[in-house]
Amino acid sequence: MSRTEISSLGEFALIKRLTKDFPLYHESTRLGVGDDAAIIAYPEGLQTLLTTDLLLEGIHFDLTYTPLRHLGYKAAVGSFSDIYAMNGHPQQLTCSIGVSARFAVEDLEELYAGLRLACERYGVDLVGGDTSASLTGLCISITCLGAARPEEIVRRSGAKPTDLICVTGNLGAAYMGLQLLEREKRVFAGEQGDFEPDFAEHEYILERQLRPEARQDIILALAQQGLRPTAMIDSSDGLASELLHIAKESGVGIRIYEDRLPIDIETLRMAEELKMSTTTVAMNGGEDFELIFTVPLAELDRLKELEGIHIIGHVTPETQGCYLVTPDGAELRLRAQGWPEDE
Repeated sequence: MSRTEISSLGEFALIKRLTKDFPLYHESTRLGVGDDAAIIAYPEGLQTLLTTDLLLEGIHFDLTYTPLRHLGYKAAVGSFSDIYAMNGHPQQLTCSIGVSARFAVEDLEELYAGLRLACERYGVDLVGGDTSASLTGLCISITCLGAARPEEIVRRSGAKPTDLICVTGNLGAAYMGLQLLEREKRVFAGEQGDFEPDFAEHEYILERQLRPEARQDIILALAQQGLRPTAMIDSSDGLASELLHIAKESGVGIRIYEDRLPIDIETLRMAEELKMSTTTVAMNGGEDFELIFTVPLAELDRLKELEGIHIIGHVTPETQGCYLVTPDGAELRLRAQGWPEDE
């Protein structure tokens, strides 16, 4: 397949080519790509949420096993997840990229195809960005704007003692997908001749790593049920780390129970194959983009009516600290990196 050098187009022609197929979904987007700046106007009564992520090749992703289309999708979904974690709704997205000489126009079209799929899936408008040459590889900067009514916004700082601690979906799958990809990469590096990676029966954990989804469905379900979390965060950095953020910002303690951690069977099998503790995987693994939130104990009955939500513990007074409780009653203090430690 012929490849088009980026330099043959020029910056403005490149941007036009990459963004020409992006539709607009929101009236708040008065002007998208095509001028010196986008024009955004939210209706009165809404507040703006803004999040930004920087992704660097070799640090946050490895193109040895990450298709560019998947990378574009994941980059966008990660920023959407941050907006949902504030109980808001993503509206607009910008994407800036730095690219080295080894990339062609067709490579960037694949990246933007993933961005477009994510924007279509979640109804978000691409409204701008920038391109630059890079000497070190691929660099992606994503900024997402969201909207929410002030009374609906959920921060990390609202958890209260006796609140229930909940998590959506399951934990550790994306992390195990990454471990599988890294294992096959190491095998590939040591092989001579043809090599076929062994991904049989691991489709779920690979998808969770390469093409994750944000939990828009949970935010909509909570609103429909009339439930507003007291504190919320997404699980991009691992359960233990995120719970400690809530504990610190809310001034509370945490008790979660090992036997209540939701772990998919494929995650369990992969952990056993790699001789890893499933609890460590669940506590330490990031990039699942699940939601971790607290709700008042009085809302238990309404919470039980929603699918895909697991109650894993409760909030305690700050003086009681932050612990994982094992089935035999032992308490392991939570550490920021996600590894529980005996106390």
